[in-house]
Amino acid sequence: LKEAPLVSDRKRFQDLQFDFAAHIRNPQNTPPPADIEDRRMAIYRDLFFNNLSSLLSGTFPVLKKVIGQSAWEGLIRDFMIEHRCHTPYFHQVSEEFLAYLQQARASNNDDPPYLFELAHYEWVELAMTLEDDLEDLSGVNPSGDLLEEIPVLSPLAWRLGYHFAVHRISVDYQPTEPEEQPVHLLINRDDNDKVNFTEINPVTARLLELMEEDQFTGKEILKKIAAELGEQDSVSTITAGEKILTRLRDSQVILGTRNA
Repeated sequence: LKEAPLVSDRKRFQDLQFDFAAHIRNPQNTPPPADIEDRRMAIYRDLFFNNLSSLLSGTFPVLKKVIGQSAWEGLIRDFMIEHRCHTPYFHQVSEEFLAYLQQARASNNDDPPYLFELAHYEWVELAMTLEDDLEDLSGVNPSGDLLEEIPVLSPLAWRLGYHFAVHRISVDYQPTEPEEQPVHLLINRDDNDKVNFTEINPVTARLLELMEEDQFTGKEILKKIAAELGEQDSVSTITAGEKILTRLRDSQVILGTRNA
């Protein structure tokens, strides 16, 4: 019985916290806690909103620019209202924003059709910058035979596919329909921690996809691609493919080879 007032006080404090947070997220439709001066609440409303907007605009600068300031602010407000973040880390809030765009925001017909893909493309650069899953280079020969041995793909090289040419979207280029063919991009981080994006053709994308399985030699991969293309003679494909493999190794997308 003696602890009952403490429990009651704790409940009142929790209720105050929930009311405070609810008003911060959605001030137009949720009243502020009682007995708090609006001038003081305005400080917190602006602080939370502006900090979140600033944080996300650093990751999604093109998205913010192409949709305009008003639409961007509406997007941030809707994110605050509709999504509940599950991480306390600032650098992961951008990934939460992606989840919101894909799930809660997916049915908003006022958004440009490329909204999620453009956001994903911009987020990938941050994700690659923070990636720390480095390859164990034991058993990897950096100058091995790319045809006769198994090419080792860097974990800091990711194959991306989009319906829109997201790498070309700008204020002056905002497509309303997807491309006729999928857009293939390669992102990688080099030894100097520089992040690079490269547009690649479907054959190179398929080459990377097969390398991800980490079980075929370069020649086996190229013969498989030749068969998929319906080529009776795979010699020309192997010759051209070896040049692609060499370029990928030179750009640190391929780290080397392992024995088959």
